[in-house]
Amino acid sequence: MTRRTLQVGELLKEELTDIIRREVKDPRVGFMSIMNVDVTPDLRSARVYVSVLGTDEERSNTLDALRSAAKFIRFHLKPRLRMRQIPELDFRDDRSMEYAEQISATLKQIRLSQPPSSVNAPSSSATEEHE
Repeated sequence: MTRRTLQVGELLKEELTDIIRREVKDPRVGFMSIMNVDVTPDLRSARVYVSVLGTDEERSNTLDALRSAAKFIRFHLKPRLRMRQIPELDFRDDRSMEYAEQISATLKQIRLSQPPSSVNAPSSSATEEHE
């Protein structure tokens, strides 16, 4: 990705978050965060990765609501962005935080199931030298 597409992605992320919080009144939109926005090099389309807190049904409902509100959101983006063409928005589910939480829980479980490390305990030869 070029510097320009990264800048546009970050700007879109900020503006989309604001528009969804303030303007989109669909009750299906639950507690969500925009994790990342990938913009194509021609700036004509953008993939918006959304993380939704809740059940699979709530996640699905939120994504459906955002997809149905995409034109409304683009309409509100137009006065905020200094671009000739506002990118088409493609909302996608982002489960990276969920995966990170699972990995963290697994690592914690492994750590708790192992006996204490012998690296921290003094070796018998080291204690013999000090006697």
